[in-house]
Amino acid sequence: MATIQLVVTDEDRAQYEDQARKDGMSVSTWLQSLASARIERARERFGQDRKRRLFKSVDEMQAFFEKCRERDGSDGEPEREPDWEEHLKVINESRSRGLPDV
Repeated sequence: MATIQLVVTDEDRAQYEDQARKDGMSVSTWLQSLASARIERARERFGQDRKRRLFKSVDEMQAFFEKCRERDGSDGEPEREPDWEEHLKVINESRSRGLPDV
C-alpha cells in the first residue's frame, strides 16, 4: 500500500476531520472514498473505460482527420510557418518591451 501526502490548510484539515467523523470514517478513508467517486465520475464523463482504438486503414485515419478539420474549421492546408528570423525578431521585441501594464 502506498502513502500519499496531501498538503492542506489547518482550516481545511479541521473541516475534513469533522466531515469524516460525521460520516463515521477516518479522514484517510473519507478522502479515499471522495477520490474514488471523483475518478468514477470522470471515467463516465470522458469515456475512459473504453479501449483505445487503432486505425484499421488509411481511409479510416483520413476520415478521422477530416472530422478534426471540420470541427476546428480549417481547410486542411498547413499554415505557413513563420520565417525563423522573423520569429526571433518578434520574440526579442516582446522581451525588450517586458510585461504590459496590467
